[in-house]
Amino acid sequence: MAHYFACAPDTAVTDTKQGKIRGYIYDGITIFKGIPYAKAKRFHAPEPVEPWEGVLEALNYGYVCPLLELPKPNGELNVPHRYWVMNEDCQNLNVWTPACDGEKRPVLVWLHGGGFESGSAIEHIAYEGENMCRLGQAVVVSINHRLNILGYFDLSAYGEEYANSGNAGTDDIIAALKWIRDNIENFGGDPENVTLFGQSGGGAKITALLQTPAADGLFAKGINMSGVIGPLLADSKGDGEELAIALMAELGIDGDIKELETVPYDRLAEAYRRVKPEFAAAGKYVGCTPHPNAFYRGVPEENGFREETAQLPLLVGTVYGEFSGFMPSAYDKHKLTFEEGAEIVKQTAGEEAAAELLPLFAKAYPERNPVELLTLDFLFRLPTQQFIRQRSAGNRCTYSYLFNQDLPINGGNVPWHCADVPYVFHNTEMVPSTQEEGVSEKLEAQIFDSVIAFARSGNPNHPGIPDWSASSPGDEQTMVFCGDTRVRRNHDAELIPLLAEHLGPKFEQMMREKMGDVQH
Repeated sequence: MAHYFACAPDTAVTDTKQGKIRGYIYDGITIFKGIPYAKAKRFHAPEPVEPWEGVLEALNYGYVCPLLELPKPNGELNVPHRYWVMNEDCQNLNVWTPACDGEKRPVLVWLHGGGFESGSAIEHIAYEGENMCRLGQAVVVSINHRLNILGYFDLSAYGEEYANSGNAGTDDIIAALKWIRDNIENFGGDPENVTLFGQSGGGAKITALLQTPAADGLFAKGINMSGVIGPLLADSKGDGEELAIALMAELGIDGDIKELETVPYDRLAEAYRRVKPEFAAAGKYVGCTPHPNAFYRGVPEENGFREETAQLPLLVGTVYGEFSGFMPSAYDKHKLTFEEGAEIVKQTAGEEAAAELLPLFAKAYPERNPVELLTLDFLFRLPTQQFIRQRSAGNRCTYSYLFNQDLPINGGNVPWHCADVPYVFHNTEMVPSTQEEGVSEKLEAQIFDSVIAFARSGNPNHPGIPDWSASSPGDEQTMVFCGDTRVRRNHDAELIPLLAEHLGPKFEQMMREKMGDVQH
């Protein structure tokens, strides 16, 4: 079947505050790529883009933020990637819309993963917004912004111009959200109905925005996918002056902070890689995560949620395996009896721990072999439980979910970190490892329709799933998405804290030994 494509001087042209732009049309979807939403000097706050004459072509993805280290392709069956041209001039976004027609459709804004240090708006193949746009009749936006020490390096000790350099990457996202507020009506979107959605570091960015007053009013809802990460992405404490001094010494700079603004990025990154280990070992400031200050309140676990954002609906959840889903297994769970699986748990965790954990696991996951207790995530799930408990104390619009569908790698692997992304975008067709006969299509529809329903109204319910109530502090109502999608109430509330207590150190050792350098 032939696909419709149109790209001409008078096709897919619309107005922005800075000037006209031109995209292209593909199968009824109008697509714009690489739209500049801001500009910035290194370590400084973003500034508006200068207006342009004529029509700006938005036909190519824009630069992505330079990385501290080049990625090593690995784990591509789990998470298929794309790599792109890197440059510090990376404040750009992409838009997919059904039409630039003045309609007020819901707007979904994707914040990519990779912590606050890596990743990009196009890193995963499944980040494409075309299917979400067409099937959800929504406007989809994805954003590139500054990362690592370009986006999160506190230099406030060096003067007012660097007052919020420790959160410059977040300020970029806010600049993009302001661009959306000011322009998205021309793309057929509703600026009053903007939903942020993000996975891993993208979810953590949503939390950072909730805690940042400058973002108030720029979005109405949030979907946080595996983004409540606790100490793995903790705020940067202290200030960056000592780090700046060490970097200048490493680079042979005489103490003028301005020279750090112009040194080639590869030299800056190399110096940072040399300096960081010693600083990290000493518990000193190393940047690369948000910095609490007058502009950013800090993580809610330590500082509470801001009242101004307490009533924003949030959809928050994790994946069954998360990081353990990347690790090769030493056993074939399909060939083990329940007794044999339980014995492996006893040998791994100890008799006492197994006696506590196995009954709780059987209650929470009766369909799974006991040995799968060893691949159940707690690094993400425990802080997510706490986040939902704390957040839902102040509202009735916090919804919990868990992605619990095994995927057909090595006979059936527990789902890994990022495994739910293709379902959210309705892009499982792009990711071979999602294909499970009789399951994938139904599960994709259930998850995708929940996302679109939430984007439209702040409520994820739709006819294809059981009734899904918001959680409260003593009643976490988790939609468990799998071949038999259902709501479970407090199903793992006792299990996860005990699992973290008993298996935390052992899991960290297993990760170091078995996980390897997997891109995710």
